[in-house]
Amino acid sequence: MPLPILSVAEMRNWESATWATGITPEAVIARVGRALANALLERSSPGERVLLLAGRGHNGDDVRAAERWLQDREVRLISVMDPDAACVAIDALENESVPWRPDCCVDGLFGIGLNRDLDARWIRLLERVNQFRCPIASVDVPSGLDADTGLPRGGAVRADLTFTIGAPKSGLVETHAAEWVGRLEVLDDVGLLDPSEMIKTPGWASTELSWSQRSDFDAFPGRRKVSSHKGTYGHVVIAAGSMGFHGAAALAARGAQSMRPGLVTVLTPEEAYLPIASQLASVMVRPWLPGGTLPESATALVVGPGLAAYGVRERFESTVGSWWCQWPGPMVVDASALDWIRSLPSPPANALRVLTPHPGEAARWLGCDPAEVNRNRSRTLRRMADRGEWVVLKGHQTRLGTRQGPILVNSTGNPGLAQGGTGDVLAGALGGLLAQRALATNPSDALAYGVWEHGAAADRLEARRRNWRAEELASELGS
Repeated sequence: MPLPILSVAEMRNWESATWATGITPEAVIARVGRALANALLERSSPGERVLLLAGRGHNGDDVRAAERWLQDREVRLISVMDPDAACVAIDALENESVPWRPDCCVDGLFGIGLNRDLDARWIRLLERVNQFRCPIASVDVPSGLDADTGLPRGGAVRADLTFTIGAPKSGLVETHAAEWVGRLEVLDDVGLLDPSEMIKTPGWASTELSWSQRSDFDAFPGRRKVSSHKGTYGHVVIAAGSMGFHGAAALAARGAQSMRPGLVTVLTPEEAYLPIASQLASVMVRPWLPGGTLPESATALVVGPGLAAYGVRERFESTVGSWWCQWPGPMVVDASALDWIRSLPSPPANALRVLTPHPGEAARWLGCDPAEVNRNRSRTLRRMADRGEWVVLKGHQTRLGTRQGPILVNSTGNPGLAQGGTGDVLAGALGGLLAQRALATNPSDALAYGVWEHGAAADRLEARRRNWRAEELASELGS
């Protein structure tokens, strides 16, 4: 199950409920230390230098508990009771006869209990930590950052990676917190009471937000029956591409193929037919004529990638509008086509509609500035879903939801996705999933998986090399 995104008070209630069962804080700290060490070992090599900065509270105890498990690493631990003394100790490392400079710094100075602004001495220490020319990993929350608001209490560590404990804290998923949080990962197997037990507790997890986990998709999309055939897995039709934007159609088609629907067809304006058809082998490509009908076997529709050339909207807007208002199957609307359907009435009852805007497109839809979109991404999602659509609001920690109910915050992805074509791959992948009737019956799971796997594929590529391209993302999906 997705993890709830918690306030500090809710996290404290979870801890109290755990202690009431007889589990001790010391036992959980030991588990956190082991989990933290394992995460650090996965991201480092034998012989690398690891600097541990452990503060006075349990956050520091978590870091101290990790030391014994950091085998084959050169570890230095500074227990920080006084900020000035800590600065002196850090400087002393660099002033040794052979300067000792860390390959990784682990920040455990302040945890979620920080409820005051820091004085100048502590701020100087945090600034000194930020001067390290190595990756910084914070434990639970970057020191100095308010875990509820995501704002610094005078100053904060700028982490490259934050290992939060148990579940994400509400302030850590705010867009403005990203420059301090870096990549957010959860150490969830640390001995706290199972979240499924906490659901019975009054006041538990009042937030509308939840955090996707790899384990949510262990059984998804499921095994294929031996007796199945291509008709079993549906037919996704992708209306995409135009002169000068032919790559978007090809990428969307490849994204759809990665989810293995039975058939994929691309409809594209006549002038883009040849450059698109020449790139695709097992995808059917047909010239798209104004007013043309969909194949009778179509079970999902994707509209928008690459429909940006001059004159395309004038020719095809009414066709797309009729599909939106009348076609009963799932329809994913992306890119330029978002503007085409903005003022249309609601689609048929129970007709699944999915919008996939990036923040700029969401701002254009709502008539506001992209900065306003990012200030409150959940509110933006709700406003765009006012006719009952599902909205996939792309960007850092993509959010997925409807006009009411839970909103899923996606846990995968990296800045490598900030390149042309990756959104086309996602739109196609979502269409490829929804074309399969067995998956479309539970659209929340299908969409969540598509978004999660899109980010996870990017993470796998990024781990191998930095200069991967959108074409490779389509091939990596589902692998």
